[in-house]
Amino acid sequence: MIKKILDKLTSQEESKIVLIDPAALTGGPPEPDLRIIGMFCDVHEEKVAEVIHAMLYLDEMNRIVKEEDKRPIEFYLSTYGGSADDMFALYDIMRSIRQKTEIHTLGLGKVMSAGVLLLAAGTKGHRRIAKNCRVMIHSVAAGNHGNLQDLTNELEAISDLQKMYTSCLVAETDMNEGDIKDMLNRNVNVYLSATEAVKLGIADIIV
Repeated sequence: MIKKILDKLTSQEESKIVLIDPAALTGGPPEPDLRIIGMFCDVHEEKVAEVIHAMLYLDEMNRIVKEEDKRPIEFYLSTYGGSADDMFALYDIMRSIRQKTEIHTLGLGKVMSAGVLLLAAGTKGHRRIAKNCRVMIHSVAAGNHGNLQDLTNELEAISDLQKMYTSCLVAETDMNEGDIKDMLNRNVNVYLSATEAVKLGIADIIV
């Protein structure tokens, strides 16, 4: 057992999240406080890679313990947003993991842009938001420049990303496609309180 776990850990040299749980090495249940993953930064490739590795590790730990010893993954967010591509990468991993392991999300301080979908991607009924947390939704933005053909291609890619983002929010929240399009088509940042986020199904509980 120990060799198997150590082999798995040493194969992930790039991980910067330490999640070694002594209880797991002895076959006991993981300690709840060691199952908290935080994203207190922008959503970018390096951080998303760390979070994905941590979630996969904790999900694997749940698979080797008894049913009564399984624990949820706690995912705390405070972010201004970031890369749409990296958001989708993490979102798809969360969708896969939560089929077997609950993911309890918690929005703190600010959950904006790409962070909104990640908060909503937690297990239904366990998506929490702090009373003073601000939520912000806006349309997908681009930052590239180039010739006319480059810009045309960029606009097409942005349109596709926006459709994907809308579809995912419809799947995870109580908003329909029309509600989300109305927000995104305003071309401004749409700010929501914690209460409004719960009403729209982005979160379930105010804490």
